[in-house]
This record gives sequence, structure tokens and C-alpha cells, in this order.
Amino acid sequence: MPTIHPTAIVHRDARLGDDVEVGPYCIVEDDVTIGAGSVLRAHSVVRRHTSLGQRNLVESFAVLGGEPQDLKFDPATVSFLRIGDDNTFREGVTISRATGEGLATTVGSRTFWMTGAHAGHNAVVEDECILVNGAVLAGHTILGRRAILSAHIGVHQYCWIGEGAMGQGNSAVTMHVPPYSLFANVNRVVGLNSVGLRRWPGLAENDRRQVKEAFALTYRRGLPLREALARMDEHADWGVAAHAFREFIHRVVKASHPHDRGLCPLRRRSRVGDD
Repeated sequence: MPTIHPTAIVHRDARLGDDVEVGPYCIVEDDVTIGAGSVLRAHSVVRRHTSLGQRNLVESFAVLGGEPQDLKFDPATVSFLRIGDDNTFREGVTISRATGEGLATTVGSRTFWMTGAHAGHNAVVEDECILVNGAVLAGHTILGRRAILSAHIGVHQYCWIGEGAMGQGNSAVTMHVPPYSLFANVNRVVGLNSVGLRRWPGLAENDRRQVKEAFALTYRRGLPLREALARMDEHADWGVAAHAFREFIHRVVKASHPHDRGLCPLRRRSRVGDD
């Protein structure tokens, strides 16, 4: 049976799994599902049409499933926030439900959201991502598996951050960032996330070498992007990681409005005396 503090307000039609803990002054609205073993700390809020899987931790003053920050949103719209298992949402995290009837904002499993992180409506956050303090995803963005957003990064609407990518604090993105890349400043890829690749479960040295080759074809050979893709397509023997990089670039090239934002360019090292 769930444990509900007497000061909490839990809608009679909310569905709470075994061993759920609802702390002081929490609010759980109608049409909410919270999986077994989840914990809501004091003053956290779970809005209607939100579902959480098992063993999620929701810290104080987090608001999950709030209405989209979208001026055209009709509050009568039935849209959703769907969250997987084993996630941590620290103090003040906010995630909006989707804009559009029947649509959903989605969060995978084993993600970690530090204080003040935010994801907007219709965003997709895949498994094992980390959003550091104040990192923000605008609406309709995708954050790929095991990606890391450092403190106060801003990601523009309709942008995609590939799996395993990592951003420098206080940077901003209005274009797409390929998998396993490091990005910084405004719309600048600065190299490969080599440490992340070494730590990626199941990746062998050959997989990392293939990713490096895909990155070099994209950024270091001076090739037009479509020619770089043609060179990548010649490598039928590439493994899962390099294939994911190549498919991401294909997707960027084929993207139509409003996703046709282009690929973040490589930052060139400036010489001494350059502005």
C-alpha cells in the first residue's frame, strides 16, 4: 500500500503502486499513475495525464506534467507526460506535457535531472541522460541516449542532440549535434566525446575507431556533407555506434521544416592574435 502524508492532496482517481511514498504538501492530480517504489518528496507536484514508472524519485518543488508554455495551447487538450523507471528529478525540475491532442512528452529510464532543469512540451529524453543544474530543452527537442547537458545549456526547439553527446556549460544549440560529440559556445562542435566513448557499455576499440572515421569524414576532410555521407555509406561493415552516427547525419540532411536546422559546424582553433 502507498504511504501518503496527511497534508498531501491526492486525487481519488490517481493510481499509486505498492510502496509509493507521497510526502508532505505534495499534489497528485487526476489521471496520474505512479509506479511501485516511487517517492515524492515534500511540496512536489504531479499534474494530470502524467505517468511515472517504478522507483522514481521526485524532489521538492519539482512539477511534472505541467501545461505547455505555449501560447496557443488549449487547456482542454488531453496530452501526456510519460516517464520510465529509476529516474531522479531534483529540486525545482519542470517537465511539460505535450502540445497536441493525444501526444506525449516522453522521458526514458535511469535519467538524472539536477536542480532547475527543464524539458518543454513534446520533448523526448532517452535513457540514461543527465541534465545538470539549469539545463533546458525547448519543445519538440530530442536528447539521445546517455547524452549530458552541463549547467545552463539551452537547446532550441526542434533540435536533436545525438546519443552520447556532451555539452559545455553555458553553451547554446540552435542546430543538430551528432552522436558522441562535444559541443560548446553557440552552435559549435569541438571534437569527439572520447571519454564517453571509452565508457560506453559494449563498445570495443574497433567501434571507437569507426566512430572517429565517421566524425573525420563529417568534419575534418573538407567534404560537402552529402559527399561525406556517400563515403560513410561505403562502410557496410560498420558496427552499431558508427551506424548510429551515419544515420543521424542522414536524418539531418533529409529533415524538412521545422526540423531543417542543419548540423552544428566544427569550431576551428583560432591563432594567436585572431579576434
